[in-house]
Amino acid sequence: MTVVTMMWEARAVEGRGAELLEWARARELAREPLRRETLRGSGDRVLVITWWEAPGTDADLPELPEPAADLITRPVHRWRFESLG
Repeated sequence: MTVVTMMWEARAVEGRGAELLEWARARELAREPLRRETLRGSGDRVLVITWWEAPGTDADLPELPEPAADLITRPVHRWRFESLG
């Protein structure tokens, strides 16, 4: 097993960053990750990082969904990383 870090990043429609942040914080995953952090960035961006114990980056892990199209300016960006210690 290894630790897989998943990053989810979305950009809110101008002026709706607080709403997107609240939306992301309210989303529950199908199971609890080892750790979860929610961050806010410039340009009304929200980043959620989760850490999971998994066999690899291609493991089937719960992910945050796409917010409503009228809340974001573009599709969500998603990345997976394997911890190398």
